[in-house]
Amino acid sequence: MFFLLSSALPALTPARGHRSWLRWVALLFLMVVLARPASALQGAQGVHDPSTIVKEGNKYWIFATGQGVYSMYSTDLVNWTAGPRPVFVNNNYPSWINTKVPGFQGNFWAPECIFMNGKYYLYYSCSTFGSKISAIGLATNVTLDPANPSYNWVDEGEVVSSNAGSSANAIDPAIFKDTNGDVWLSYGSFFGGLRVQQLNATTGKPLAGSTAVAVGAGNTEAAYLTKRGNFYYLFMNRGACCNGLNSTYYIVVGRSTSPTGPFLDQNGVNLNTNTGGSVVLNVSGRYVGPGHAGIFEEGGVSYFSHHYYDGDDNGAPKLGLAKLTWDAANWPVVSRDWVTPGRYEIASQNSSLVWQAQGCTGAAGEAITQGTRTGQPCQQWDVVSAGDGEYRIENAVSSMAAGVVGCSSANGAALELATSINNPCRLFRIDRANDGTLVFASANGNRVVEVPSASTAPGTRLALFNYNGCLCQRWRLTVNGVLGTAAAQPLRDVSIYPVPAVQGHFTVDLGAGKAAEATTVAVSNLTGQVVFRQVFGAQQARLSVEAGLKPGIYLVQVERGGRWHSQKLSVQ
Repeated sequence: MFFLLSSALPALTPARGHRSWLRWVALLFLMVVLARPASALQGAQGVHDPSTIVKEGNKYWIFATGQGVYSMYSTDLVNWTAGPRPVFVNNNYPSWINTKVPGFQGNFWAPECIFMNGKYYLYYSCSTFGSKISAIGLATNVTLDPANPSYNWVDEGEVVSSNAGSSANAIDPAIFKDTNGDVWLSYGSFFGGLRVQQLNATTGKPLAGSTAVAVGAGNTEAAYLTKRGNFYYLFMNRGACCNGLNSTYYIVVGRSTSPTGPFLDQNGVNLNTNTGGSVVLNVSGRYVGPGHAGIFEEGGVSYFSHHYYDGDDNGAPKLGLAKLTWDAANWPVVSRDWVTPGRYEIASQNSSLVWQAQGCTGAAGEAITQGTRTGQPCQQWDVVSAGDGEYRIENAVSSMAAGVVGCSSANGAALELATSINNPCRLFRIDRANDGTLVFASANGNRVVEVPSASTAPGTRLALFNYNGCLCQRWRLTVNGVLGTAAAQPLRDVSIYPVPAVQGHFTVDLGAGKAAEATTVAVSNLTGQVVFRQVFGAQQARLSVEAGLKPGIYLVQVERGGRWHSQKLSVQ
């Protein structure tokens, strides 16, 4: 349905057609989001202009373009569910909007959400096709959960607006709260470029006496401001949006020592020119027209949210979560590859058993099962990047790859060894869940690798099933029984004492001082089974661990901010 409609519509240039396409998107959500095949992430991930992820309780929320303001939520950052209702139900949106934007019909664009002062501030755009007569409004709520009795969106009115004679277009809001408590609004489009303006940190409206400063020029929009160290970073889009597989959207960045710029790219070119901006995400493989950046950080990991048009699904707009890291010069690096290529054991989060070629011959057709860790080559797998978050998983015995029997995409299709080629039924898309575990989805149909029936029995054959969040569908990469990481970077200056430890009581001295991230301490026995795990809060440099272990030899693993330290520990 999406393809037929999109093919029948004329191509839309940025100046004429930006955003008119989104009305079609909103209608298409109702018709095809739940029916079309998923890819990479799971569930109802159809979305356009996603807001920055915001977390309440155990749920992660995003808001997006749609009638009444569309929303989605997830409990694991892998499976997404459409919100039970729009923000403004049955087009019951504030009456001031039609006074400010005549002709507006309830299709809100590019919302943004932030938690401040004990409540959620939801910013949204109101406009019409090809017009600068626009407004950014604000609604607040003490909860995002519609089932909560306190759930109620309160209209806070206009934030900024524009008219035909305005220098900038009041759409695409993004909110940044600085480390000193200052709050900044970025907004704008190709109609006059981008602006940054300081807000009152309590009201969420423009600070008295503040002015909107021009920070981005040319065919640009979807500004997003953030900070790292001493630099402020402005992400924005260039190119043509909202034309499916013909979209030329791409995301660029510049940085400044001030939240109001000037923002310069890596070549020193100002983003407030028609050519400024270092590219961080562009078309690649099935990912067409990435746009509308947001950054969510948790547990030392940064997720780079955006939308894209799926080339494997006729250009359907979808949510993407990529990995954000920073290079030595403190410039952002965005990648869809969550795993660093290398040789690993693949351990079940459900049982700590590992993938193995059942007969240990490495022959084509050999079943892939779970087994007790022995360290044999048939339990070791070379994870080889095929690009864009897809991998071949090759057995160390013969370099045969994990594949699906009969190249099936059906529920229950079993895994086997097959010749290693970049064929969809021998490629897996790997997503990172919120707890650090990985989900392996077949590139042929997107069902995920599971231990059937959550079995903990060695010899159980692995197969594909619909994603349901079971620990039997979650995996960790280990190297010689030690947890592997996407970056495999060491956590330095760590010491663990005393050795031997009495009854598993020991201290982890982080050495480098307090840090902003939490620290995870995990202890495994000699079979690779995790027998103790504890997460310590941020701002702690010395951790007291009381694992209550029996006498023996164990492996202690310490993780903080994506870096790792491992050490053997004897217990008496």
